[in-house]
Amino acid sequence: MAQQTKVLVTGAGGFIGHHLVKYLKGQGYWVRGVDIKEPEYEKSPADVFELLDLRRWPNCLLATHGAEEVYNLAANMGGIGFIESHKAEIMHDNVLINIHMLEAARLNGIKRYLYTSSACIYPGYKQNTTDVKPLREEDAYPADPEDGYGWEKLFSERQCRHYSEEYDLETRVVRFHNIFGPLGTYDGGREKSPAAICRKVALAKKEDEIVVWGDGQQTRSYCYVDDCVEGIYRLMRASFRQPLNLGQDRLITVNELVDIIANVAGKKISKKYDLSKPQGVRGRNSDNAKLRQVLNWEPQISLEKGLELTYFWICEQLTKSGRFLPTF
Repeated sequence: MAQQTKVLVTGAGGFIGHHLVKYLKGQGYWVRGVDIKEPEYEKSPADVFELLDLRRWPNCLLATHGAEEVYNLAANMGGIGFIESHKAEIMHDNVLINIHMLEAARLNGIKRYLYTSSACIYPGYKQNTTDVKPLREEDAYPADPEDGYGWEKLFSERQCRHYSEEYDLETRVVRFHNIFGPLGTYDGGREKSPAAICRKVALAKKEDEIVVWGDGQQTRSYCYVDDCVEGIYRLMRASFRQPLNLGQDRLITVNELVDIIANVAGKKISKKYDLSKPQGVRGRNSDNAKLRQVLNWEPQISLEKGLELTYFWICEQLTKSGRFLPTF
């Protein structure tokens, strides 16, 4: 029963990992959280939280010992600005984490192992227009993932497949599509676009201008974190072994994202475009047909509701930190 199952969540000090720990505790699991840092904004509810560097092999053996299931979310990552300028570091750290964690899971008899991949594994040649066709799981090949981060994610997906085939380790692979929400970084360079725009709008006057990276016409879909962790859990309980998309399938432009956040804030915001900044692929959307088929479920929380919750949480954090929030 769930109350007796011991699970390990790596990356438990990070954004999605912290939310996942809370979700699993709510389901009655005993949870060990592991990360190189503790959660930034609130204390982890994990039964045990350990500070371990999972790039180091002995720490992976230690972390997996006594666990029955592993949710491996540990990764060195950030928004487009960070991943475009730290490719060697990201590939080095994440490949070490993932190959060590898989082997430790095998040696310690882990019953089920989930790996968190990314939509960045999809080929660039399928994402060069704003009205991009939604990406199906099988579109990953022929491979042409995003340089650095995308390649290491795709490699680790294959490693999960081989461990499943050769060692009968029950692996699950989920491909995230732009997960956002409260309790995530919103400043400092590692934040992703929804959090960055929420911060910029929060710090803007009632009528003001903010800087948008690129021309604002690039398109994405965005998924609220509560839906994300529920989807992770549902996939872990399913029998499906192949990679699975997890995200919303509503395609919007970055300009529209800004407008939604400005509306939440009750502000009139204009845009100043910075074409010198990285903006990633031109368009990306999730095809959720397989998600609905496999899980008999799909994300439920609207983009507007998710952004409202995220925006006011970021406002609260800015106020606590002494940042000035204009009211005029």
